[in-house]
Amino acid sequence: MEANERAKKLLNVDYGLGGITQTVLESQELGDDLHSESMILNMGPTHPATHGTIRIVVELVGEKIRDAEVEVGYLHRGFEKMCETVDYNQVMPYTDRLNYVSPIINNVGFCLTIEKLLGIRVPKRAEYIRVILSEMSRISDHLTCLGASAMELNAFSVMLYLMQAREYLWELIEEVTGARLTISYCRVGGIKADLTPGFKEKTFEALKGVRKQIALSDKLLSRNRVFMDRVCNVGTMTAEEAISYGFTGPLLRASGVDYDVRKTYPYSSYEDFEFSVPLGTKGDNYDRFCVRLDEMEQSMKIIEQALNNLPDGPIEVDDPHITLPPKDQVYGSIDGMINHFELVMYGVKPPKGDVYSMVEGGNGELGFYVVSDGSGKPYKCHVRAPAFIHMGAMRKMLLGANISDLIPTFGMINMIGGECDR
Repeated sequence: MEANERAKKLLNVDYGLGGITQTVLESQELGDDLHSESMILNMGPTHPATHGTIRIVVELVGEKIRDAEVEVGYLHRGFEKMCETVDYNQVMPYTDRLNYVSPIINNVGFCLTIEKLLGIRVPKRAEYIRVILSEMSRISDHLTCLGASAMELNAFSVMLYLMQAREYLWELIEEVTGARLTISYCRVGGIKADLTPGFKEKTFEALKGVRKQIALSDKLLSRNRVFMDRVCNVGTMTAEEAISYGFTGPLLRASGVDYDVRKTYPYSSYEDFEFSVPLGTKGDNYDRFCVRLDEMEQSMKIIEQALNNLPDGPIEVDDPHITLPPKDQVYGSIDGMINHFELVMYGVKPPKGDVYSMVEGGNGELGFYVVSDGSGKPYKCHVRAPAFIHMGAMRKMLLGANISDLIPTFGMINMIGGECDR
């Protein structure tokens, strides 16, 4: 009998499991002595393992994943359509919720897009402050990813260490922005407020605590034999595969591809800072862990350089058609009052045109494509969300893995639901 004839026989029954057909396999194909048959298992949606929206239907042969169908689900947010209903600065709270673990980077990315459309560049001090808080957000993003992934492998102490490190940073972010998570800090043409008194000293002290907690986690986990057995050679993606799937950020760099928007297309004065881009070699879950671990140290170096060389000057452009005038002008002059009124009522009005701009987000290239019709609201807005693109490779990363590898692999993708459902 031909091998492909005896390999499998299909059961023509609709189990309502997203299109995967239950398959009975003969033992010859399985390569073992015992007769086995595949099993369909529905993973999720549940929280926190699959972030509340993700549904993965896997076909198992024993404990091996033979096939998988990944559904990202819906949060019913509609970011891109909501942006068409408000003015450009009112989009800021929506960008917070794209990636709510590193919202400042989302603020900066959107503002840079509109500033590119306006043909302006914010003052140097505003750029440096954006960099400082963006890198704090990046560290927070990586700490959350690694801490949660460690917890899902029963390394609970590591999760506690890294959450403590994140708390040091979130206290500083809250001090400057007024909020811990959804901060709405940036404005088209600048930022909402300057750094608080003593911020530099507090940050340097906080970074000591962050480094201490990361060192404890590194010592406990990075060379732990049990941990390495669970993540090494799992979810492997070659450099060619990663590029083919559109990977960016830590996932792409874990596969050995040297691409970082901050280096390749510098923005917000990133060209002023010295930092390296950590790379992996095999593109497995262990490389993804190590790349994020090393990137946090590089981000702290950027923060220290920016604070040591923070320039004086304004934090927003001096243009009443873009930024709100000072309150004394609003209350003391007719021009100030009119400019304030028009900007609040009608918003910033970029010229007609379309533009794409990107930043290096916590998970990769975060890009915004905006079309302006000359009014105070975006005509169209599209976001290139790295998490959504990376989820497209989830099936490829799971094939041949064990069922116990599913959640750790998903964790290392670091999917953020707000980015997926736009």
